[in-house]
Amino acid sequence: MINDSQKKLFDVVIVWKLDRFARNRYDSARYKNQLKKNGIKVLSATESISEGSEGIILESVLEGIAEYYSAELSEKVVRGHTENLIKGKFNGGMIPVGYYIDDNQCFRIDAVTAPFVVEIFQRYDRGESKTEIRDWLNKNHIKNSKGTDMTYSSVSSILKNRKYIGEYSFHGHINYEAIPPIIEKDLFERVQMRHERNKKAPAHFKAEEEYILSSKLVCGHCGTYMCGESGTGRGKIKYHYYKCMAVKKKKNNCKKKTVRKEWIEDIVIREITKIIFDDNTIESIISMVMKIQEEDNKEIPVYEKQLESVKKSLDNLLNAIQMGIFTESTKQRLEELEQQKKNLEQQITELSFKKPMLKPEYIRNWLYRLRTLNPEKLEHRRVLVDTFVNKIFLYDDKIVFTFNYKSDTKEVTLKEIEVSDIFLGREPVKKRRYTNVYLLFFVL
Repeated sequence: MINDSQKKLFDVVIVWKLDRFARNRYDSARYKNQLKKNGIKVLSATESISEGSEGIILESVLEGIAEYYSAELSEKVVRGHTENLIKGKFNGGMIPVGYYIDDNQCFRIDAVTAPFVVEIFQRYDRGESKTEIRDWLNKNHIKNSKGTDMTYSSVSSILKNRKYIGEYSFHGHINYEAIPPIIEKDLFERVQMRHERNKKAPAHFKAEEEYILSSKLVCGHCGTYMCGESGTGRGKIKYHYYKCMAVKKKKNNCKKKTVRKEWIEDIVIREITKIIFDDNTIESIISMVMKIQEEDNKEIPVYEKQLESVKKSLDNLLNAIQMGIFTESTKQRLEELEQQKKNLEQQITELSFKKPMLKPEYIRNWLYRLRTLNPEKLEHRRVLVDTFVNKIFLYDDKIVFTFNYKSDTKEVTLKEIEVSDIFLGREPVKKRRYTNVYLLFFVL
């Protein structure tokens, strides 16, 4: 009847007495209020509710009871959802891409879409834009949580969703073990850092010329990001440079001078080029990545060994059954082993999606492909910087680089850079106030 009232199939509900309308007064107030919203009157055959002041008082009482019921229901819902959070059960809403809900209302990894989620985070971490990732997903016919084509907002929501690292939250409470994680925490945090850097990089979006060191170049004096700027000199020649945001906004009394865009970017690109053409460096990067992967995947061999032991026990038990040995305890043991086998296979599958192993050949080929990039092309320069550079701290007498792959230091003097320019037929650098360039490499 309540559902039909929304369809406007009738105008009046007649009851013998108001207390017979529902099992209790709270249900009565709730449903009467809902009928009223739908334009339906509730009339009593034996009781008279006038439309005067008495009727108004009665309506007020009923509405007050309905409000009380709504508040009580809300508290019950919060308690129920909190209980679900503790048990790791689904609380409703959109199911994130990469998961499905099983019969016990728990999150499980979807073997079909989870690899795409991993690829989304890896692509963004490598420097691809959300628009490029969106187009790639739609090309592969991957739908969002609503079952429609991916949008820019869909990609943003995926990249910020902490469920992918196993966090399940409700009303300020967090269960860190309720959901099987798809994304490694360090990858997730790197993605959040890049997202924050992009929000703080005003020059990347505002300047006509693209500044590849935006969100990476930091003022060594005050720690503020340096943004891209341009100005027109004599002869209407346009110049591009980096400027401290604190200086631009006249904050912190920072006295950092501007630096020519071409000068600092060329130095960075040349140092990156030395890295990717050094075979020893390439091999050390590969060894480091493999070592990290082996450390991260220690659990899989343990589970695989346990699975092998369970399979042997199953084979022995099945052989015993074939020989005619079958009792109640045999049946119970068989069911236990089958369940252990299922659980171990599921854990291995989930860990495989969480921590996919890259082969040395794949890493080597990917690094060698960077050698084919043209350092004169803007898009190639951007790839090189995003791949290797973490932060660049610019002082008046030195530059401190933090790179993404090594933990030692390298010093390059300005005189060495000038000699190299002359040898290669390039115009020597004219900025004399930079006496040294210090390269500091860190492992993220």
